[in-house]
Amino acid sequence: MTAEDELVGTFEQRAHVQLEHPQVGRNIGAAMDMILGVRAGVFQGADVEAMRAAGEAIRAHTVANLDGYLDTWASNAEARGTKVFFADTGGEAVEYVSRVLRDRGARLVVKGKSMASEEIGLTPALEREGMEVVETDLGEYIVQIGHEPPSHIIVPAIHHDRQEIRDLFNRVHGTDLPDEPARITRFAREHLRTKFLSADAGITGVNFAIAETGSISIVTNEGNGRMSSSMPPVHIALMGMERILPSFRELTVMLPLLTASATGQRVSTYFNVITGPRRPEDPDGPDELHVVVIDNGRSAILPTEFRSILHCIRCGACLNVCPVFRHVGGHAYGSVYGGPIGAVLTPLLQGFERAGDLPHASSLCGACTEICPVNIPLHEHLLGLRREVARVRAPWAERATFGWWSRLWANARRYRFFIGVSRMAQRPFARRGRIGRAPWPFSRWTRGRDLPGVALETFREGWRRREGGT
Repeated sequence: MTAEDELVGTFEQRAHVQLEHPQVGRNIGAAMDMILGVRAGVFQGADVEAMRAAGEAIRAHTVANLDGYLDTWASNAEARGTKVFFADTGGEAVEYVSRVLRDRGARLVVKGKSMASEEIGLTPALEREGMEVVETDLGEYIVQIGHEPPSHIIVPAIHHDRQEIRDLFNRVHGTDLPDEPARITRFAREHLRTKFLSADAGITGVNFAIAETGSISIVTNEGNGRMSSSMPPVHIALMGMERILPSFRELTVMLPLLTASATGQRVSTYFNVITGPRRPEDPDGPDELHVVVIDNGRSAILPTEFRSILHCIRCGACLNVCPVFRHVGGHAYGSVYGGPIGAVLTPLLQGFERAGDLPHASSLCGACTEICPVNIPLHEHLLGLRREVARVRAPWAERATFGWWSRLWANARRYRFFIGVSRMAQRPFARRGRIGRAPWPFSRWTRGRDLPGVALETFREGWRRREGGT
C-alpha cells in the first residue's frame, strides 16, 4: 500500500473506523505510557532544555545550508565508492531502485526499517516486478504479513497486543505458537535468518548522514539493520534529503536525543556507521552501496514558514504524547506519518487537496512541541496550516461566514449587539450553561461534545456594574 493508496476518505472517517476498535487505543496508550516512563528516567538529572536547544541549533543550521552539506556529503561518499542518486520525486527513487535490482537479477530483497521506503511505496512496486521483498524489522514484518501500513514511526505494530500477533503468526505460518513474546520473537528470528543468508540485495533507511566523511548511519534495536546492510552483495539506502549532519561532532548530540526520545534508551542496541562498500581488506559488507537521496516535496518546504518541520529526526515522541494519536492510532492519518508530525508533514508533501484535513486532527494542547527533542513548534505549524488550508480549500460559504464574523466582531458596538442576540438565541438549547445539541450549522460541533453557552454577563458588563456604570 502506497502513501497515495492510504489517503482514502477523510481523517474523520478513518478515525471513526479506528474508534470502533477500543482495544487499539488501549494497546497504544499502555505502550506510550511505558515509553514515556523510561524516557523520563533516561533524562533524569540532565539539562534537557540545553540538549533540546543544541539539537535545534544543529538542525536549523544544517537545513539552512542544506545544499552545501548535501554536495559535500555526496562528493565524499562517491570518493569512497558509494553510488549516489538524487531523486526529485518518489517515482524517480522507485525507478532507480528497481533498475539497480533488475540489472543485478535480484529476486529476494531483505528490508530494514525505512519510513522513506513506505513514503514512496517501494515494496509494492518491487513486488509488482515479481521480486520477493521481506521486512526484517519485527514490527514491520508483523504489519507486512497482516497487510497493514505501519501505525507508528518507531513501533509499527504498536496497535496489536501479543495475542493478536500470536494469532497472526499462527494463521500465516501454520504454527501453534503461544502468546509469549520470546517464543514469537525466536520463531521470527529463525524464519528471517534464512532470508538474510539467501538475499540478493538489502534495503535500509538512513537516520543520519555525515557530510565530512560521506558516511551514513543506521540506528536500530534489532540485528536486522546490520544484516540487511552487510550480508547481501548489494545495499541500497534510502534517505530523505534533510537527514544530513555536518560532522560526527553533531552526531554525538543528535544520537542520544534520538534514542532517548524514541525508546527511552541512552543508546540503541545497534548503531552502524557505513562509509562506502566493502573494501578488499574488509571481512564483510556489500560489494555495492547505493544511497538514494529523496526530495519528494521537501525542497518546496524550505522557503516556507514550515521549514523547521524538516528538522524532524523521526523519534516519534510527539506521537507518544498526542491525545488524538493515542485514541485513534496511526492508521487514521491515512499516511505513513501519523500523529502531530504527520498532521504537519503529510499536507506539505501530499498537498492540501489530499490531506488538508490533517491539521485539524489535533487538540492544540502543545504537548508535541513541549516534548520534541529539537524544539519544532508543531502546534504553531498546525495553526499555520489551518490558515493555509482555509485560504485555498474552504468552501466559499465558510470563507464568507468567517469573513462576516470577523468584521462583526471588529467593532465594539456590533460585538455587544451580537452577544445580546446570541443570549436570546441559545435559550431553547442551553441547559445549565452548556449546549448539548445545537441546530444546524453548529450541530456537527455538538455531535461529540458540549459547547459552553454564551455568558449571561460579559467581563466588561460585570466590571461596569461593579464600578457603578463607569
